Amino acid sequence: MSAFSLPEDLLKCHSFDVGGVRLGGASPLVLIAGPCVIESREHTLRMAEHITRVAARLGLPVIFKASYDKANRSSSSSYRGPGIERGLAILGEVRSSFGVPILTDVHTDEQAATAAAVCDIIQIPAFLCRQTDFVQACGRAGKPVALKKGQFLAPEDVPNIVEKLREVGCQDILLTERGTSFGYRTLVSDFRSLAIMQALTGLPICFDATHSVQQPGGLGTASGGKREHVPLLARAACAVGINALFLEVHDTPDQALSDGPNMVPLDELDALLRVCMALDRTVREALGKAMA
Repeated sequence: MSAFSLPEDLLKCHSFDVGGVRLGGASPLVLIAGPCVIESREHTLRMAEHITRVAARLGLPVIFKASYDKANRSSSSSYRGPGIERGLAILGEVRSSFGVPILTDVHTDEQAATAAAVCDIIQIPAFLCRQTDFVQACGRAGKPVALKKGQFLAPEDVPNIVEKLREVGCQDILLTERGTSFGYRTLVSDFRSLAIMQALTGLPICFDATHSVQQPGGLGTASGGKREHVPLLARAACAVGINALFLEVHDTPDQALSDGPNMVPLDELDALLRVCMALDRTVREALGKAMA
């Protein structure tokens, strides 16, 4: 891997369609956004309406994200979501009502095919990214896969996971950086990881700015976080060069049922995205000139 290859890695990486949104390569930045978990049908639809309205105003392609089950929680008493049947029905309603692609995470081999029947892209959670049977079940589900790099992995480890997906015929893969464990209850974002993963795999790269400020178990029975740092990490990732930006968003994050301390307040989303889009345009124009 040479530093001089990095412009080509960003602008010419593999690209694919996610429910009408082009992700990767020369396509502009894509937003993946939504509340951490489905709290109710009404709240999910309201959030989808607001997020898609902001994205449309900015001309920003968007994929809506929410979880039907938060299987990885600090405490067994934590809210997990409505479950797969009810949750997928709500996500399907979001898709049909707002014409937006849907992303959700899955947690078992059996859930992969079920979620793929409704969603446009399914996500492998960071803590499950090395589970071979599970990874390959997601790869066989017939939809693009968003693979989150585990907090315990180096970016150089990711090609092994990608190969597991490719072995079962899955080629449309989005790699997501969400921070690396650094001592107790702390994550650190190494922005070299974005370029390293892309150079080694030729795949589009996403940066998860909200989970990168998470403090796992930081509130004792729930995870804490430093949402005030989300904008600076999102700006830094866009300055490095990414294909997608992942933001969990909530209208009242302090009352959210999951990951509230990490989430971007809905009324701050527009301003943050304007800066990120400007950085994305600037970086792509500069890299394009460097390649000319």
